[in-house]
Amino acid sequence: MPPIYLDNAATTPVDPRVADAVRPLLAEEFGNPSSRHPPGVRAAEALDLARRRVARALGADPERVTFTSGGTEANNLAVLGLARAARSEGRHVLVGATEHASVRASALALRDEGFEVEFLRLDAAGDLDEEDLARRLRPDTVLVSQMRANNEFGTVFPVARVARAVRARSPVARLHADCVQGLGKLECSPADLGVDCISVSGHKVHGPKGVGALVFAEARPLRPLTFGGGQEDARRPGTENLPGIVGFGVACELAEERREQAVAAMAACRAALLERIAGIAGLQPFEPGSERLPSILALRVAWAPAEVVMHHLEVHGVYVSSGSACQARNAQASPAALALGLTSHDAKRMLRISFSGSSTPEQARLAGEALEAVGRELQAVAR
Repeated sequence: MPPIYLDNAATTPVDPRVADAVRPLLAEEFGNPSSRHPPGVRAAEALDLARRRVARALGADPERVTFTSGGTEANNLAVLGLARAARSEGRHVLVGATEHASVRASALALRDEGFEVEFLRLDAAGDLDEEDLARRLRPDTVLVSQMRANNEFGTVFPVARVARAVRARSPVARLHADCVQGLGKLECSPADLGVDCISVSGHKVHGPKGVGALVFAEARPLRPLTFGGGQEDARRPGTENLPGIVGFGVACELAEERREQAVAAMAACRAALLERIAGIAGLQPFEPGSERLPSILALRVAWAPAEVVMHHLEVHGVYVSSGSACQARNAQASPAALALGLTSHDAKRMLRISFSGSSTPEQARLAGEALEAVGRELQAVAR
């Protein structure tokens, strides 16, 4: 049986159409987009086309697309760049309870610079506590960063409602939404969400790794994190990763074109897995929030720490994860899990299974069979 890859929240396989678009940029059209000779002009044209593709997929103006090295850099640039640019208007920053490490770490860096940083709370169901948000908003709040969907548990957050609350109570605040997991599954247009900017990443939508974007609804002052030749309107200078950007443009376009189909496929896989594992002792779905991505299913395993279960599944040819890929080297419990009320012990027993639009219900059922077999193996060892 071929391996079953169900770790798509970490990264997705590159779509063949994306690979076909990238290949000539690696071998033939290798010009620098800043050069003025014909190879450079062709490279600049390829860059412009990719920018238009990303902008069109997200309902934005191409001039508002800033390419980065991925979601982490886009999040860093948004949190640090927006807050620093607004320092004269206030120093109060609000950050979602289950944000990606790149947002949390950036916010903590702002705290070291003298900003007052607060983390929002969740309610008993695992949804954003919107009353708590309303209480914390202040006239001097300059930045609110709330992710569109959580990368570990799949919880979808009401970003549009957050935006309305922020606009009503904190008129100078900038709003940022990490849409890395939401792209290709949810509405992520910054204009439609009512936010100032969103972060997206190529390798979550069958594009290349090492490329992403910060996409604005309209022009906002932003302090760059790096300095150099002025590329990307000096928001993110440096020679562009043209092969990655071109691949990202194609991947974004495809993700939006087939969003409805992909969501249906992922939902079918999730349902098939839930049906197959129903009644397996020591295995419990963990589904916080009133709305969740169809692509992510978190499971609480009683038999052993999730990392042990993950490696046993590898023997059966099933590849999943024990949480966020960006937390994999961190021995500490996930801050998102702790925010949801899990103990450190339980947080380390959370297995994440994640689908893409190319996953199949049969793969999900086979993964369920492998989980049942691993459960028997680990329980036999324990006895």
